[in-house]
Amino acid sequence: MVSESKLSCFLNRVPLPPIQSAALGALIGFYFLFNIHIAAAVICFFIFLGTFYFFRVLSSLNTDSRMLRVITVCSAAFAAGVFIGLCAANAGRNDIRFGIPESNVVAVEGVLLEDPRIVSSGSAMALVSLRRSAGAGGLRVSSRGEITVFFPQESANKIREYGRGARVFAEGTVRSSPRGMSISAKSLHIIKPAPVIERIRTNVRLNLINRFEGKEWGGLALALLLGIRDNLDTDLVSFYRSAGLSYILALSGMHLAIIAAIISFILKKPLGLKASAITGAVIIILYCLLVGPMPSLNRAALMYVLGVLAILGALPKNAMSILSLSFLIQLFITPAAGNSLSFILSYLALLGILIIGKAISFLLAGKIPEFLLQPLSLSCGAFLITAGVCSAVFGTIAPVGIIAGLVIVPLTTLFMIGSMIWLLLDFLPVFDLLNLPLLLLYRLMEVIASAAGKVSGISANSFLVLIVSVVLMLFILVLEYKRKNALFKLEQFT
Repeated sequence: MVSESKLSCFLNRVPLPPIQSAALGALIGFYFLFNIHIAAAVICFFIFLGTFYFFRVLSSLNTDSRMLRVITVCSAAFAAGVFIGLCAANAGRNDIRFGIPESNVVAVEGVLLEDPRIVSSGSAMALVSLRRSAGAGGLRVSSRGEITVFFPQESANKIREYGRGARVFAEGTVRSSPRGMSISAKSLHIIKPAPVIERIRTNVRLNLINRFEGKEWGGLALALLLGIRDNLDTDLVSFYRSAGLSYILALSGMHLAIIAAIISFILKKPLGLKASAITGAVIIILYCLLVGPMPSLNRAALMYVLGVLAILGALPKNAMSILSLSFLIQLFITPAAGNSLSFILSYLALLGILIIGKAISFLLAGKIPEFLLQPLSLSCGAFLITAGVCSAVFGTIAPVGIIAGLVIVPLTTLFMIGSMIWLLLDFLPVFDLLNLPLLLLYRLMEVIASAAGKVSGISANSFLVLIVSVVLMLFILVLEYKRKNALFKLEQFT
């Protein structure tokens, strides 16, 4: 009997299914080869495909036929992923074209793509999809692209009431900065209200904002439940940022997981697993429509829906495959989101949790209490894999956030549940029983974040941070491999 070749053994121990191969290809195509023109992308596709088939022929000299099929399928999926990534990068470019020199632009007309946000100065800002630009002397030309517009303070409430989807005309001047191009508006005119569904959505959001108005903890509740950070205390934001806990304030997978867990707890017993999963998916989709487009939240919602399909038997029950498929779908549908920091950190963090966090949990099993093992392992995995990016963007990294998160995350979960119960009770004529407990929770989280924020972060060259974090992750994976291999040999011996 001929033993398996070394290549076969390697592929068996380090499996990379077609979906994950395609996601890896899309990652390379989007972030590393994005400058290639779309015509060159087609050529690239065939070059990759031809190259992998060439290696298939070479590998056939010492590889069995089953492995050849695996190599062929995964190679084709990888090449297709590269092509998808290149196309998404090209489609996601935001080329702003006013139609006239930007120095001559005196006004713009376009559609609000997001819910206006109130900034510290009291003015409102929103992303606008350009339709027309105006120059001196009444000149108007067609324009395209997406640009951030800062609306004057006196128009802030007005534009919030009209909300996403409204068509606006704003007079102002174009400003350029390292972060990109924006418009500082001096006046606002509503040309056309948003569609009916968008107006209903905006009214629901405004109603919820008004309900939390006046509560000291209301700003945090709005941030955690709806992603609205307009009323969030600036000192609290500073404490969380210094402590490396900013991810808690940004609506993401953690918050959606809490909401999904509550839905599952309520519906699972009366409806059963499959019916409750489908109902939960519908509720999650409606929730995302209410909150608005947020890359990290959309990733979590998409993975939830794919998870439901896995429960129904339509997809394999594999977290890495679901994450990879989610990446491909989101990159294909909203290519511009791929360049956002929240998108990058969201996928990186979950990848670190699934690979590094799982390895740390395996290595520390039995060495620390079980109730600390999982949250500590997951936090370490997410921290290590995102350290390089955070260092490059923010200039520092805060390892204290790993420890502080062990306390803050459970308290945040309790606060979110309490806020949702308070919201339900607020519709009923009952005494405000939860106001004091929520205020105490808010104060407790503020004190912990403030204390953690006083611990100095690590300021180092981002490239050095990246190298160190990669070495640590490889070390952890090697230790995991060696321990699993030793356990396997022990089992074979016994």
